[in-house]
Amino acid sequence: MKIGVLVLFHRHTDINAEFIKIRAMDMNCCQLCCWEPDLYTAENAKQIIDAAAETGVEITALWAGWTGPKEWNFYGGPVTLGLVPSAYRSQRVKELLAASDFARMIDITDIITHVGFLPENPCDPDFQGAVTALRLLANELKDKGQYFLFETGQETPITMLRTIEEIGTMNLGINFDTANLLLYGKANPADALDIFGKYVRNTHFKDGEYPVCGRVLGKEKPLGQGRADIPLIIRKLRILGYTGPLIIEREISGSEQDNDIVMARDLLRSLLA
Repeated sequence: MKIGVLVLFHRHTDINAEFIKIRAMDMNCCQLCCWEPDLYTAENAKQIIDAAAETGVEITALWAGWTGPKEWNFYGGPVTLGLVPSAYRSQRVKELLAASDFARMIDITDIITHVGFLPENPCDPDFQGAVTALRLLANELKDKGQYFLFETGQETPITMLRTIEEIGTMNLGINFDTANLLLYGKANPADALDIFGKYVRNTHFKDGEYPVCGRVLGKEKPLGQGRADIPLIIRKLRILGYTGPLIIEREISGSEQDNDIVMARDLLRSLLA
């Protein structure tokens, strides 16, 4: 299992500098995350390809965001995030298809996103609508030899499993975030692997706490300082036969982010040794 980091690609990103920074941290892989679909251009693809070749950084997946309102909480989230809200579903499917085309330009097979607060009730019209849209998307990706990966967190593990089964294509997987299930109050991440572990194709290694009120997500913490049992998660991933990347994510900025990433790298190395 390689250890890497999440890299944000936005309008002013110097991607070569970002990849050089990864190598300076003694890592050699990443996920590329983009929330601006208009950046999916041939010019940007060439910059990324050249930077990866020059630095030797492997891009393991494209984390593809989408336009429109976004509220990362328990009241605004269900009506704004992902493909669940019908008002934004069609536009966001188009944007994810554009992400798929961009991924082909940079030779990436896996596209990841949050699909939103999938309803527990499989008879809910928003569940059925999201499944229909995701099946269309997954089939388009399948024709290109690509996989669609669900970012964990906004739904319970059994809802995630049910959604994958309902879509029914063979090119679906999970980007297993070790903190999001805690932050959204959905599950213990180590236990979640017992439900959907066979679908894990990529990861976000971060940590956090359960919510303490009904409106706001739990607090993210440096890896190893929250409730995620990272040693147990690594053991379970090994039992499942997972050999993919361990991608560190720390949703802060500045020198503290860099310090926490290095600390997470060292923790993961010690657990893999």
